[in-house]
This record gives sequence, structure tokens and C-alpha cells, in this order.
Amino acid sequence: MEQTAHPELLSVMIPAFHSEHRLRPAVAALTGKLEAEQIPFELLIIDDGSKDNTWAVAQQLAKEDTRVRAFRLSRNYTSPYVHFAGFSVCKGACVTSMPDDLQRPLDTLVACYRKWQEGHKLVVSYRVSRDDGWWSDLFSGLYYRIMNSLSDVSFPPGGTDGFLADREIVDIMNTRIHPIHTSTVVEVLRLGFDPVYIPYDRPPRQGKSRWTWKKKVRLAKDTFFASSSFPIRAITSLGLGISIICLLAIPLLTYARFFAHSRLFGFQVPGWTTIIALVAFFNGLVLFCLGIVAEYIWRIYEEVKARPGFIIRKDEPAAAEKTETQEN
Repeated sequence: MEQTAHPELLSVMIPAFHSEHRLRPAVAALTGKLEAEQIPFELLIIDDGSKDNTWAVAQQLAKEDTRVRAFRLSRNYTSPYVHFAGFSVCKGACVTSMPDDLQRPLDTLVACYRKWQEGHKLVVSYRVSRDDGWWSDLFSGLYYRIMNSLSDVSFPPGGTDGFLADREIVDIMNTRIHPIHTSTVVEVLRLGFDPVYIPYDRPPRQGKSRWTWKKKVRLAKDTFFASSSFPIRAITSLGLGISIICLLAIPLLTYARFFAHSRLFGFQVPGWTTIIALVAFFNGLVLFCLGIVAEYIWRIYEEVKARPGFIIRKDEPAAAEKTETQEN
């Protein structure tokens, strides 16, 4: 378990992926803001398997300021796993994250820290406005409405990818949560701790997003299946409902065939057409249900293999004195 270096130390994770031109301005902005607010801090730059000079820049920043620590993952794991990696190496009494493009206002970060000082264990910042394009905004809004309706986790309006968590929560995440096919946001919201919510307006994005649709879809699937048992319950209800409908339809079809000249409610019901339609419908339904069940079985399969959710490389001189590979 990590030892807290300062009773009010704030650990700020900076996920970095192809960030060679973003890291230095981000570190300068964070350092200036936190120093002005007199907040003791450490900055954890976590290179998520970049192929450019991100790691070299991170190493140089760590050499220039002892409050900056640099880590590099063995490959690109995507943002949720970067956050789990940051939890495993942070030393702060509380921890949060900040994108390297500063898409979360620094004032919001400070406001979260002040709430933590008041005694709140979990402070969640959420977006009240965004401008990622109408298609992306529509998808995001629809996704979080579906999640709040069908999952066991309640997300704030507009969703969130940022929060500040107390060391107690960090220790639980490090020791009790297996970082596979899930995200830190889902897990901390599931833990409870009476979260406090702080809204913010997200500033316009500069340049092209590195959060591709493939990554978004993967995260959406992992988040949904990690926090919702609705599909399994829906399959049970659907199967029961179809069985009851078919049971009631049998005497009607029998009556139409033998006593109404193959007509039902005025419509001709050829026997072969009904059979083909029913076979095709139930085959499609079975395949659909098996696909949903397979999503859960696949996640069970990944869990029982007990593979690490991430690996922090240990062969880099700029890495902190203690880096860990999280196995549980």
C-alpha cells in the first residue's frame, strides 16, 4: 500500500497518448494553478503506449521537477486502464485526473479538491455542455440515458470521466477491484460514499480527438455489461412472453386450420408461410440471445484468466522508485 507523503497531497494523473506537444503546456498550467492555490501536489504522467516522443518529454519533465513522476505502460491500453494504473502508483491523500488537452477546467479541479477538504470522500465533476459534433453529442447523451435506465450505476447528466477520490476509495480500488472490462468511473460510483457533483462547461476541443469511435464503442460495451444485468433479465422476460404468446396462438391456429378454412380474423394463413416465418423468427431470436449471453461468458472467461489490466514498465530510469504490476 502506498504511503501518503503529505496529509493533504493531491495526486493528479495525466493520461498521455501521442502527447509530445501537449504535455509541457499541460504540466505548466497545472503546476501554476495548484501553486497559486497552495495545494500540495504530485503529477503522474502515464504514457499509454505512445509511438511518438511522449515518453521522452515525460522523462524530461520528471527530471526538471521532483513533483512530476513519469510512467509508461507496455502498450496502448486506453484511458480507463491508465486511470487504474495511476491509482496503483499514486501517493496522494486524494487523487484525480486531468486530460493533457485540459478539457476539464482547472477551476473545477480546484473546486473538487476544496470539497474533499470539507470531508467529502468522492467528488464527481460532470459536463453540462459539450461541443464534439452533433453526432458524437447525440450518441453520448443517448448512451448515458440508456445507462441510467438499465444499469445499476447512476451517472450524472451528460456523463463524466473525471472525479476526485479519497485515499480510502483508492485503496479499495487497488485491492478489491479487478481492472478488466470496466472503468474507474463505474467502479467508484458503484462503491457509494455519497458522491458530491460539480457541473462544468467543457471548453472547445483543439485539434482532432484521439478518442476514436472504436475506443468509444469498446468503452460503452464494457461499461454497460460491467454495470447492468438488464440483458439477462430481458432475455428471461422475452422468452417467457414469447412462450405464453405461442401457447395462446396454438389453439387459434388449430381452429383456423380445421374449422375456418385456414383463415384467421379474415386473413388467409397458409401453413408453410407460418412455419417458415416462425422458424426464421425463433432462429434470429436464439442467435440474438446467445450473442448477449456470450458477452457475459466472454467477460467471465477474461476474468478467470486473471490477466493484469495493465502493466507498467520497470526498465525506465525516470519511473518512480516503486512501480507496480497490478495482478488483482
